[in-house]
Amino acid sequence: MNPVADIKNNDQNGSDPILLMAVLLLLIVGTVMIFSSSSIVAQEKFGDGYYFLKKQLSFLLFGFVVMIFLSKMSYRYLRYVAYGGIILSVVLLVLLMVPGLGITVKGATRWLRVCGFSFQVSEVVKITLVIFMAHYLDKKREHRKEFTRFFPVPLIVTGIILILVLRQPDFGTAVIMAAAVVTMFYLAGSRIIYLAGFFAALIPIGVILVLHESYRLKRVMTFLNPWDDPQGAGFHIIQSFISFGSGGIFGVGLGNSMQKLFYLPEPHTDFILSVIGEEAGFLGVFAVVLLFTVFIIRGFMISFHCRDLFGSLLAAGLTTIVALEAFINMAGVMGLIPTKGLVLPFLSYGGTSLIISMALVGILLNISSQGGEEKPKVTVQVLT
Repeated sequence: MNPVADIKNNDQNGSDPILLMAVLLLLIVGTVMIFSSSSIVAQEKFGDGYYFLKKQLSFLLFGFVVMIFLSKMSYRYLRYVAYGGIILSVVLLVLLMVPGLGITVKGATRWLRVCGFSFQVSEVVKITLVIFMAHYLDKKREHRKEFTRFFPVPLIVTGIILILVLRQPDFGTAVIMAAAVVTMFYLAGSRIIYLAGFFAALIPIGVILVLHESYRLKRVMTFLNPWDDPQGAGFHIIQSFISFGSGGIFGVGLGNSMQKLFYLPEPHTDFILSVIGEEAGFLGVFAVVLLFTVFIIRGFMISFHCRDLFGSLLAAGLTTIVALEAFINMAGVMGLIPTKGLVLPFLSYGGTSLIISMALVGILLNISSQGGEEKPKVTVQVLT
């Protein structure tokens, strides 16, 4: 294969325009709302109301470069980084434990500082894990009936990754990674009985992890009754409720949110949807949900229409990650599930998250344009 030839051929093949349009609209909404929700905080902390906006625009510019590059270079070349990428991911997760390299924020060590730059390691690991799983499951697809030849290696690799992510700690990201892996196993044709056993093992582990850490249990109790401690643990989610309630149908107007004035925690990151709900109302939130729904539908359509099993699994895994991140964030700030410190893809402020999300989009666009070129793959059947 010739990378240059692939890029030229890609220029002649159309990527999914609907998925691209949904992403561009989300990015526009996100950029506007980051400025609206962060200007007061930025002025107070840094003396520059445009501080977060300027940084986000620089991340956005770099993200576009990455997205365009990956949309033009054939996704099949990602096979060559499957093993090296997963090894590098483990190394980076281990380096978080090294004093002076790992950056701890609010009790979680998720950022790595290298040569003066910092990035969130788990964001990178999400993509490398999906690439590894897609490559391995495709390579071993003829053995998908055999547990000993199909399951052990990806389960061991996933287990190591999840343990290191949970040690940060980052329970939400670990759940998302596990769900993406299960989805890929299912679409690769794994036996239902094996997946059921996997789920049966994960549920008690999840319960133990929640009960073992007091802050996780506190989040669950706060979710059940936030008004039990309205000035303490329940304060933030109650302020989020007030934001959505104040917005009504049409919202109070762009820039007019009151809850972003030091009531909501991180209004430009975790709770940006609450600000959208207050300023743009129910219609604004509905539009965001609709755009994510379009993205998810198009992402899985790309997966199902791809005639290359590697590309199909890759698209499904990446789409699952975005779908779960969006659901967990939106459901959390609406009080439908316990809150979790996950950003809203494409909308929330954050360099690593934005760049990785746009890289993910670039891969999906590439699969949509090149995924139909190979001969049909072996029919995937659910084996019971």
